[in-house]
Order: sequence, then structure tokens, then C-alpha cells
Amino acid sequence: MARIIDGEKKNMIGKKVRKFRIEQKMSQQLLADRLETIAVYICRGSICRIEEQTRTVSDIELWGLSKILDRPISSFFEDKSE
Repeated sequence: MARIIDGEKKNMIGKKVRKFRIEQKMSQQLLADRLETIAVYICRGSICRIEEQTRTVSDIELWGLSKILDRPISSFFEDKSE
């Protein structure tokens, strides 16, 4: 089966994940640890790759990021020309 994403970027939310994480003064490791408490398992290295947009993100992972970073899912997709 062909991959849906053929370009270099593997997700659309990586930059927002990094922005929201830094706004909350949270390290990648702390984010990974907090995700684990809600049974969403993303290691620190994978969070790094998500932020670099070199790793895809599942719907459950997006849900977990939304809960831990306390942002609505839609905010990960908003583009306000930063």
C-alpha cells in the first residue's frame, strides 16, 4: 500500500507541538512521561521526530498531545502566519 505522505514532512502538527510544549516549560522527556500516564506511549526520541516533522502521528497520539498540552485538537492545525 502506498503511503499517503510522500514529501519530506510526515505530519502537520510538529511545529505546534514544540510551541505548546515550550510555552508550558515542558521538556520532551516530561511530555513523554505525562503522555504515559494516560496510556499514550511516545518516547522522547519520537517526540523529537514529531517536532521535526519526520514522524507521523496517529489519532490517539494527537488526542494525548491535546490532553497533556491542554489545547483543542484544532489548535494544532491553525496557521496564523507566525
